[in-house]
Amino acid sequence: MHYFVTGGTGFLGRFLISNLLKRKGSVVHALVRKDSQKKFDALAKKMGWDPKRVLAVAGDMTKPNCGVTPAQARALATKKIAHFFHLAAIYDLTASAESQRAANIDGTRHALDLAVALKAGCFHHTSSIAAAGLYPGVFREDMFEEAEGLDDPYLRTKHDSEGLVRAEKRIKWRIYRPGMVVGHSQTGEMDKIDGPYYFFTFLKKLREMLPPWMPTLGIEGGRINVVPVDFVVDAMDHIAHKPKLDGHCFHLTDPEPMRVGEVLNTFARAGHAPEMTMRIDARMFAFVPGGVRMAVGNLPPVRRFIGMLLRDFKIPKETLKFITYPTRFDNRETERALKGSGIVVPRLEDYAWRLWDYWERHLDPDLFVDRSLRGKVRNKVVVITGGSSGIGLATAEKVAAAGAITVIVARGEEELFKARDAMKAAGGKVFAYTADLADLADCDRLVATILAEHGHVDILVNNAGRSIRRSIELSYDRFHDFERTMQLNYFGSLRLIMGFMPTMVQRRKGHIINISSIGVLANSPRFSAYVASKAALDAFSRCAQGELSGKGISFTTINMPLVKTPMIAPTKMYDSVPTLTPDEAGDLVVKGIIEKPSRIATRLGIFSSVLNALAPKAYEVVMNTAFELFPDSAAAKGDKAALKGEAQPSNEQIAFASLMRGVHW
Repeated sequence: MHYFVTGGTGFLGRFLISNLLKRKGSVVHALVRKDSQKKFDALAKKMGWDPKRVLAVAGDMTKPNCGVTPAQARALATKKIAHFFHLAAIYDLTASAESQRAANIDGTRHALDLAVALKAGCFHHTSSIAAAGLYPGVFREDMFEEAEGLDDPYLRTKHDSEGLVRAEKRIKWRIYRPGMVVGHSQTGEMDKIDGPYYFFTFLKKLREMLPPWMPTLGIEGGRINVVPVDFVVDAMDHIAHKPKLDGHCFHLTDPEPMRVGEVLNTFARAGHAPEMTMRIDARMFAFVPGGVRMAVGNLPPVRRFIGMLLRDFKIPKETLKFITYPTRFDNRETERALKGSGIVVPRLEDYAWRLWDYWERHLDPDLFVDRSLRGKVRNKVVVITGGSSGIGLATAEKVAAAGAITVIVARGEEELFKARDAMKAAGGKVFAYTADLADLADCDRLVATILAEHGHVDILVNNAGRSIRRSIELSYDRFHDFERTMQLNYFGSLRLIMGFMPTMVQRRKGHIINISSIGVLANSPRFSAYVASKAALDAFSRCAQGELSGKGISFTTINMPLVKTPMIAPTKMYDSVPTLTPDEAGDLVVKGIIEKPSRIATRLGIFSSVLNALAPKAYEVVMNTAFELFPDSAAAKGDKAALKGEAQPSNEQIAFASLMRGVHW
């Protein structure tokens, strides 16, 4: 038996061809554009098709008779094509209206003409449940003209192309309306992101931010009819070969579709993301007049905010209208045709994990983003303060190795130049400038020098800082502690930002990374001077983001946990508690450079901030307990004689510090 298939290289087509080849003596003629021949050959090899039984026919759906020449048509007509399967179409909500009309409507017209020319036995048209539009209620298989809400180009072209087939008198036909087709239920294979896959990035981000057991707020809406590709092609293959069904339409749908929220939660479980335990039904907003909804939606801040969210989560705005999808599909004709075949729609929860696994391994948009440090900093000017040791040096070594024009700044000349020379010997383009960043005049001199010699700064890492661990009671006569931490940690960093910002704004690109502290989130006792200075810089960055994000300027605050650097050396207790290494801290800075998030913080830091917001009195007890548990160091007390004999931390102190890993005590 001979078959003709359009769209054979598409997702449905490849599996249908494999099914047809299981029939004894079958030969499949597949329409292939000339520029897709290599793709077809590679697909045939991957699918294991017999080249003698799957034959490519050169053509083009956008041309009359699908671009098949009269000579080709005459030769194919002698093969007595029993079944002509028309699958070629655009299944993409985001495609232009013109391209959808050309492929879906004109392509179907050309396919019908070709099928007639080939004297095919039956024309099998792959339509879609989209042909029903946004019909409010149950849409039966014998319904067509009743479709409503066809304003969307995708819905309209699927409806009109099916209408061409229904009006056809020259050839017998059968129509199939699959639901929302997802990957293979046994392998998870899918060829593109579509339908529920659009929300996978959102679920993945939830998983990264929150533990799986954390309840979240979600949305509810209409019922989404999801079917796996293997069910669709198995059903089409079976029904196509069953007699006395010409002129019928078949809904290849799930008889028990799930609501939007249930579908998302099924995939949340598959991806180990937190479930949306409380769901707000999007249809409840229907009482708001359409004019009001449109007016609010067109406000510039609202449009920009929604656009940002959709871009971040990789969700096309065209999909939002289907959250409140109003249509249910009766499939009694299909159930009768499949009776006794064993072909049924599998439960989504039984194979959702396969879909998620395949998406995460092959389709996740993050897989195709250049996440290498080299891709972000090569030949870019990166200024790192405090670059001669600790976090700054570790960061400088990483960006220099990645090809950045690395500018390191520190106060001590000998250590700074030694670091520069070592990185230059390793092949880096490194420049070193001495400066006292607590001196605003010296900050201005540094900015002028760097701009004169390098023209601009792409990335500024404000890492240089001063930390003081001393209780307030020991600081009554040490007001200068607060002045000098503020002078370096806040005013010095701010002076550099203000100095480099004009050229960043002019070039409409720039990235400021401020090394803050987990103490800002945890409100660590004994660090009032240090935390206040870092909190001031955090607050400035949040304000600046609101002003400058539209000009291409990014701000990233890193609430760094405790790092084993010379800055914490005077507090001997830190020798016995968990800390990050400078290299690990440098990795956090690299993450900031690559991903450009607004904030990087540990889960403990975020949890501390949330707990303090929700239960401030309870959190106050925890902090006061820590304050009493960890006394002032001999250095803080100014007791030089006691420095050498300072007591080792107790087991209780070590246990508490381990539980609150990374917090300054």
